Amino acid sequence: MHGYEDETIRQEGWDAPAPRPRIDAARLWSGGVATAVVAALIALVGVLVVRAVFQVAFSGSREAGAVGDSSTVVLCVLAAVAALAATGLAHLLLLGAPRPLAYLGWIIGLVTTIAAVLPFLSGRPLPEALAQAIIHLVIGMAIGSLVTGAAAVASRDVRRFDATH
Repeated sequence: MHGYEDETIRQEGWDAPAPRPRIDAARLWSGGVATAVVAALIALVGVLVVRAVFQVAFSGSREAGAVGDSSTVVLCVLAAVAALAATGLAHLLLLGAPRPLAYLGWIIGLVTTIAAVLPFLSGRPLPEALAQAIIHLVIGMAIGSLVTGAAAVASRDVRRFDATH
Protein backbone atom coordinates (compact mmCIF):
# COMPACT_ATOMS: atom_id res chain seq x y z
CA MET A 1 0.00 0.00 0.00
CA HIS A 2 1.37 3.42 -1.01
CA GLY A 3 -0.23 6.06 1.21
CA TYR A 4 -3.47 7.23 -0.38
CA GLU A 5 -3.24 5.13 -3.53
CA ASP A 6 -5.86 2.48 -2.97
CA GLU A 7 -8.76 1.20 -5.02
CA THR A 8 -11.33 3.43 -3.28
CA ILE A 9 -9.64 6.66 -4.32
CA ARG A 10 -9.04 5.43 -7.87
CA GLN A 11 -12.70 4.51 -8.20
CA GLU A 12 -13.78 7.98 -7.04
CA GLY A 13 -11.73 9.57 -9.80
CA TRP A 14 -9.06 11.23 -7.67
CA ASP A 15 -6.29 10.12 -10.01
CA ALA A 16 -8.14 11.22 -13.17
CA PRO A 17 -6.73 14.29 -14.91
CA ALA A 18 -8.61 17.51 -14.25
CA PRO A 19 -10.85 18.59 -17.12
CA ARG A 20 -9.56 21.46 -19.23
CA PRO A 21 -11.33 24.72 -18.45
CA ARG A 22 -13.86 25.92 -20.99
CA ILE A 23 -14.55 29.62 -21.32
CA ASP A 24 -17.09 31.53 -23.36
CA ALA A 25 -14.51 34.05 -24.60
CA ALA A 26 -17.06 36.12 -26.52
CA ARG A 27 -19.13 36.65 -23.37
CA LEU A 28 -16.04 37.41 -21.27
CA TRP A 29 -14.60 39.94 -23.71
CA SER A 30 -17.91 41.62 -24.48
CA GLY A 31 -18.26 42.11 -20.74
CA GLY A 32 -14.70 43.43 -20.66
CA VAL A 33 -15.39 45.96 -23.41
CA ALA A 34 -18.57 47.07 -21.65
CA THR A 35 -16.54 47.43 -18.45
CA ALA A 36 -13.99 49.56 -20.32
CA VAL A 37 -16.79 51.92 -21.39
CA VAL A 38 -18.16 52.08 -17.83
CA ALA A 39 -14.68 52.73 -16.38
CA ALA A 40 -14.03 55.56 -18.85
CA LEU A 41 -17.41 57.10 -18.05
CA ILE A 42 -16.75 56.84 -14.31
CA ALA A 43 -13.52 58.75 -14.85
CA LEU A 44 -15.33 61.46 -16.82
CA VAL A 45 -18.19 61.74 -14.32
CA GLY A 46 -15.68 61.84 -11.47
CA VAL A 47 -13.82 64.75 -13.04
CA LEU A 48 -17.10 66.57 -13.75
CA VAL A 49 -18.33 66.13 -10.16
CA VAL A 50 -15.02 67.18 -8.62
CA ARG A 51 -14.72 70.26 -10.83
CA ALA A 52 -18.36 71.39 -10.91
CA VAL A 53 -19.72 70.36 -7.50
CA PHE A 54 -16.68 70.53 -5.24
CA GLN A 55 -14.90 73.32 -7.17
CA VAL A 56 -11.55 71.49 -7.03
CA ALA A 57 -9.21 72.33 -9.90
CA PHE A 58 -8.51 68.69 -10.64
CA SER A 59 -7.44 67.80 -14.20
CA GLY A 60 -6.52 71.32 -15.26
CA SER A 61 -6.95 74.88 -14.10
CA ARG A 62 -10.34 76.39 -13.30
CA GLU A 63 -10.26 78.12 -16.68
CA ALA A 64 -10.20 74.74 -18.48
CA GLY A 65 -13.97 74.39 -18.08
CA ALA A 66 -16.11 71.64 -16.60
CA VAL A 67 -14.32 68.79 -18.37
CA GLY A 68 -10.80 69.95 -17.60
CA ASP A 69 -7.83 69.54 -19.90
CA SER A 70 -6.22 66.69 -21.82
CA SER A 71 -5.42 64.85 -18.58
CA THR A 72 -9.15 64.04 -18.36
CA VAL A 73 -8.89 62.19 -21.67
CA VAL A 74 -5.78 60.39 -20.43
CA LEU A 75 -7.61 59.32 -17.25
CA CYS A 76 -10.58 58.02 -19.27
CA VAL A 77 -8.34 56.09 -21.66
CA LEU A 78 -6.27 54.61 -18.82
CA ALA A 79 -9.45 53.52 -17.03
CA ALA A 80 -10.62 51.74 -20.20
CA VAL A 81 -7.20 50.13 -20.70
CA ALA A 82 -7.21 48.95 -17.07
CA ALA A 83 -10.58 47.27 -17.63
CA LEU A 84 -9.30 45.50 -20.75
CA ALA A 85 -6.13 44.45 -18.92
CA ALA A 86 -8.25 43.04 -16.08
CA THR A 87 -10.30 41.12 -18.65
CA GLY A 88 -7.13 39.67 -20.18
CA LEU A 89 -5.92 38.70 -16.72
CA ALA A 90 -9.29 37.08 -15.97
CA HIS A 91 -9.07 35.07 -19.20
CA LEU A 92 -5.55 33.92 -18.36
CA LEU A 93 -6.49 32.95 -14.80
CA LEU A 94 -9.60 31.08 -15.98
CA LEU A 95 -7.38 28.97 -18.22
CA GLY A 96 -5.18 27.61 -15.48
CA ALA A 97 -5.33 29.07 -11.97
CA PRO A 98 -6.78 26.85 -9.23
CA ARG A 99 -9.26 29.48 -7.94
CA PRO A 100 -9.20 32.07 -10.70
CA LEU A 101 -11.82 34.46 -9.34
CA ALA A 102 -10.17 34.59 -5.92
CA TYR A 103 -6.82 35.50 -7.48
CA LEU A 104 -8.49 38.00 -9.80
CA GLY A 105 -10.21 39.70 -6.88
CA TRP A 106 -7.00 39.97 -4.91
CA ILE A 107 -5.00 41.30 -7.85
CA ILE A 108 -7.60 43.91 -8.81
CA GLY A 109 -8.06 44.89 -5.17
CA LEU A 110 -4.34 45.42 -4.62
CA VAL A 111 -3.86 47.33 -7.88
CA THR A 112 -6.85 49.52 -6.95
CA THR A 113 -5.30 50.19 -3.54
CA ILE A 114 -2.03 51.23 -5.20
CA ALA A 115 -3.90 53.52 -7.60
CA ALA A 116 -5.79 55.11 -4.70
CA VAL A 117 -2.64 55.73 -2.63
CA LEU A 118 -0.38 57.08 -5.40
CA PRO A 119 -2.07 60.51 -5.67
CA PHE A 120 -1.05 61.25 -2.08
CA LEU A 121 2.60 60.73 -3.04
CA SER A 122 2.46 63.14 -6.00
CA GLY A 123 2.89 66.38 -4.06
CA ARG A 124 -0.48 67.72 -5.25
CA PRO A 125 -2.62 69.73 -2.86
CA LEU A 126 -4.66 67.49 -0.56
CA PRO A 127 -8.08 68.24 -2.15
CA GLU A 128 -6.77 67.26 -5.61
CA ALA A 129 -5.02 64.13 -4.29
CA LEU A 130 -8.16 63.10 -2.40
CA ALA A 131 -10.36 63.66 -5.47
CA GLN A 132 -8.03 61.62 -7.67
CA ALA A 133 -7.80 58.84 -5.07
CA ILE A 134 -11.59 58.58 -4.81
CA ILE A 135 -11.98 58.50 -8.59
CA HIS A 136 -9.34 55.75 -8.84
CA LEU A 137 -11.05 53.80 -6.05
CA VAL A 138 -14.47 53.92 -7.72
CA ILE A 139 -12.98 52.95 -11.10
CA GLY A 140 -11.16 50.00 -9.50
CA MET A 141 -14.24 48.82 -7.65
CA ALA A 142 -16.30 48.94 -10.83
CA ILE A 143 -13.67 47.06 -12.81
CA GLY A 144 -13.31 44.48 -10.05
CA SER A 145 -17.01 43.76 -9.73
CA LEU A 146 -17.87 43.86 -13.43
CA VAL A 147 -14.93 41.83 -14.75
CA THR A 148 -15.25 39.26 -11.96
CA GLY A 149 -18.95 38.93 -12.74
CA ALA A 150 -18.29 38.56 -16.47
CA ALA A 151 -15.62 35.94 -15.76
CA ALA A 152 -17.95 33.99 -13.49
CA VAL A 153 -20.72 33.98 -16.09
CA ALA A 154 -18.34 33.18 -18.95
CA SER A 155 -17.04 30.08 -17.18
CA ARG A 156 -20.29 28.97 -15.54
CA ASP A 157 -22.44 29.11 -18.69
CA VAL A 158 -20.01 26.90 -20.63
CA ARG A 159 -20.03 24.27 -17.90
CA ARG A 160 -23.82 24.38 -17.69
CA PHE A 161 -24.07 24.00 -21.49
CA ASP A 162 -21.69 21.02 -21.46
CA ALA A 163 -23.74 19.29 -18.75
CA THR A 164 -26.97 19.55 -20.74
CA HIS A 165 -25.54 18.27 -24.05
